[in-house]
Amino acid sequence: MGIELSDAARDGGDRVARALQSHGVPCLYTLCGGHISPILAAAKARGIRIVDVRDEATAVFAADAAARLSGRPGVAAVTAGPGITNTITALKNAQLAQSPLVLLGGAAPTALQGRGALQDIDQRPLVAPHVKRFFKTRSVRELAPAVDSALAIARAGVPGPVFVECPVDLLYDEALVRQWYADAAGKGSSLADRALRWYLGRHVRRLFAHSDEAAAVTTTPPAEPARASEASVRAAWAAIEKAERPLAVIGSQAVVEASQVKALAEALERLGIPVYLSGMARGLLGRDHALQVRHQRRLALRESDCVLLAGVPCDFRLDYGRHVRRSATLIAANRSRKDARLNRRPDVAAIGDAGFFLQALGERTTGDEVTRRAGWLGTLRARDDARQAEIDAQARIPGEHVNPLALLRELEREAGDDALFVADGGDFVAAASYVLHPRGPLGWLDPGAFGTLGVGAGFALGAATTWPDREVWIVFGDGACGFGLAEFDTFVRHRVPVIALVGNDAGWTQIAREQVKMLHDDVATVLARTDYHAVAAGFGAEGIIVRRGEEVAPALRRAREIARQGKPVLVNAWLDRTAFREGSLSM
Repeated sequence: MGIELSDAARDGGDRVARALQSHGVPCLYTLCGGHISPILAAAKARGIRIVDVRDEATAVFAADAAARLSGRPGVAAVTAGPGITNTITALKNAQLAQSPLVLLGGAAPTALQGRGALQDIDQRPLVAPHVKRFFKTRSVRELAPAVDSALAIARAGVPGPVFVECPVDLLYDEALVRQWYADAAGKGSSLADRALRWYLGRHVRRLFAHSDEAAAVTTTPPAEPARASEASVRAAWAAIEKAERPLAVIGSQAVVEASQVKALAEALERLGIPVYLSGMARGLLGRDHALQVRHQRRLALRESDCVLLAGVPCDFRLDYGRHVRRSATLIAANRSRKDARLNRRPDVAAIGDAGFFLQALGERTTGDEVTRRAGWLGTLRARDDARQAEIDAQARIPGEHVNPLALLRELEREAGDDALFVADGGDFVAAASYVLHPRGPLGWLDPGAFGTLGVGAGFALGAATTWPDREVWIVFGDGACGFGLAEFDTFVRHRVPVIALVGNDAGWTQIAREQVKMLHDDVATVLARTDYHAVAAGFGAEGIIVRRGEEVAPALRRAREIARQGKPVLVNAWLDRTAFREGSLSM
């Protein structure tokens, strides 16, 4: 599909904006900078919402969350040099989480790169290892095709981030850029002056050469995801049919096609085998589904005679494949051939979209799977009930301040039926994963395999701008909260009514628990009972302090009411220390 550019769209900034518009990009997350100003102004003029943040990493985290929830690439734009270097962690997190996004990065003028210009560095070596493709544009006519290709590549195959470098002299109005170069050339008559004018004149002609020929923006439709072979579907189904104790572990990659989550959930119901959900797949079967198992996954994997990993590699979370016993039939459905074989070669490798693979299996069911495996499912659910009883007992242990499990149980009761949970932290958030039940598909956001702290504010921003009618909660550890606290200014300015719940135990508890036990030293793990609620209030949000258990329920109800009125709010809950997650150190 080609869309003609108006005469006003001949400058590079508008070409980028028009390419985004032609792909239906609704929102551009950014922190401003002179290198990218024409993109921001043009995008705003074309009706794209501009959400400016306080840290470039937040912009990329927001684009990441928007991508996960919408199924189409999120887009962020940052300025050159330090603006781009500030995004590296967020880019790497998106790469490892397989999130499709496009980062537009500014750059020094093309003629001054490598000559000491402001914020000029060689950006490719820094960024390229963390993205699927690095586009370095050198002329105005390359801008729109690069953006179009980037949006397509981000979604194709194994999704991930793509970078487009946009030098500042490609983005401003042609007449203005030509005047810049004319002024730089000077009016001297020496041989050196004349040579400089010739060189710069030729350079600027190349910048705008054939730009009229690129007057149409080509919109490349998203590629259809690869499907696993019919042979792999048959082999997997035969193994599941034969198994007495089959089990499925489903991860984020299975829900990359966000539009397919309802069909995927229906396929799992038809498949009728016990399911563990992780990452973005949490909530896929709703709040409390009979097939979903939440606890004692390691024990279940060791007992299962047929394990289906859908979009889940055998990394540290499965003890590098050792959680699955050797005699079990292992089925790995994954878009990535490498991930499907990571640390453990599967008996059946279904290379292609894991969600569509599960749907293909669901179409083969006979309808009696749940009945045939009732005993196996009953064993797993009995363990779930026993573990839940243990958690309930620990939640009743009184203390000086607030029992973290009791706090999370109250959040589970209070949060709305449309609540979306953003998880950002260590010990407190890990405890939340045991207690909170996502309400439905795409109702849980966590960083993924990289374990990145600081995703919370950006993820919440991306979620709230993608699904503005959802109730968005950030479950913050007090350590992680410090990364994004300044973004309450962003929430207030853009009227984003998120609710942040900070589990404040005055420490980096997940680290301290094992560090003190093994090294007998709490060095660098101690924080303070900081007034995070007062900081949020200073940015114009609402702040609530909770120091005792009896204050929890009223505080959460009040927080929801404040958010319904359109105002962001932070609840600062003082926690007691617990031994709930002893021995949780991962390697």
